[in-house]
Amino acid sequence: MAPGQPTILIVDDTPENLSILGELLHPTYRVRAANSGRRALQIARSHPTPDLILLDVMMPEMDGYEVLAELRADPQTHHIPVIFVTAMDATEAEEHGLDCGAVDYITKPLRPAIVLARVRAQLELKRARDFLSDQNSFLEAEVARRMGENQLIQRVSIHALARLAETRDPETGNHLRRTQEYVRVLASALKDHPRFAHYLDARTINVLAQSAPLHDIGKVGIPDHILLKPGALTAEEWEIMKTHAKLGSDAIEMAERDAEKTVEFLSIAKEIAHYHHEKWNGSGYPEGRSGDDIPIAARLMALADVFDALICKRVYKPAIPYDQAYNMILEGKEKHFDPDVVQAFVNQFSTFKAIADAYTD
Repeated sequence: MAPGQPTILIVDDTPENLSILGELLHPTYRVRAANSGRRALQIARSHPTPDLILLDVMMPEMDGYEVLAELRADPQTHHIPVIFVTAMDATEAEEHGLDCGAVDYITKPLRPAIVLARVRAQLELKRARDFLSDQNSFLEAEVARRMGENQLIQRVSIHALARLAETRDPETGNHLRRTQEYVRVLASALKDHPRFAHYLDARTINVLAQSAPLHDIGKVGIPDHILLKPGALTAEEWEIMKTHAKLGSDAIEMAERDAEKTVEFLSIAKEIAHYHHEKWNGSGYPEGRSGDDIPIAARLMALADVFDALICKRVYKPAIPYDQAYNMILEGKEKHFDPDVVQAFVNQFSTFKAIADAYTD
């Protein structure tokens, strides 16, 4: 038997009919036979999977319609084309068979030339479908591979830019990773909240977390004598320090202009960089926005950034214990922070501590 020969399953409860079909098809095809519906289903689910089934309609216990229904319901066999073979010649019966999912209908007594022509036509159609399916699978895999590469490049680019800012402020250590995870935790905790559900779907949460490391990219534009000053800043120095929010958003906006189309993570990164120092009561910077006028992404970043700054040592301050930082965040509710974001922080405080421990400096 030649390799690659199509396999045809013939199903009939009459031995004579099986013999006739077998002799007709065997010279060209690999033929398997079943004398009942149950046996046909067993063979269809075994190896090699039939490329085509010739199925008698009128059989005891389980007729052809029932066999076809089970074939179509099983993911392993639903794709196998079925030709009904029957002595019935009523148009209604033929229409019913085709409605049930049969690809063709052959009436008895069998005419060899018709049988072979119908079988050949269906096998050619199946080969064409299989080819297209293989091509689609290949294309889907290739698209997925390239998307994965693009996402990797995007993540690496984000972190490269963020690390550039970090080199100006070497004591931040794992600040980028911690704040990224804090933001992800807060967003995930709020995704079903009525005030946030319209924005925080799974895709946006992922993009938001990816964008978070760029929140302080504008610090590359702050002079060292201000950025690294170990003591309190003067009023003039503080005004210069505050410009890092706009410097960061301006840099990202320039990158957006270079893109041929909108890049979602850049849009979110720009919002985070520009507004994460705004406060719920309007006393923040650079625009003095308040309440819901502050973008959601920036509200999440604001709490994540402040919590991490509190628990970590800086050139201008020592680290404070987790519980003290927790109380300070609560004190900032409805002043510095969105009250619902604070509640999410309260609910996820143990996770915040675990993240801080996992990525400690």
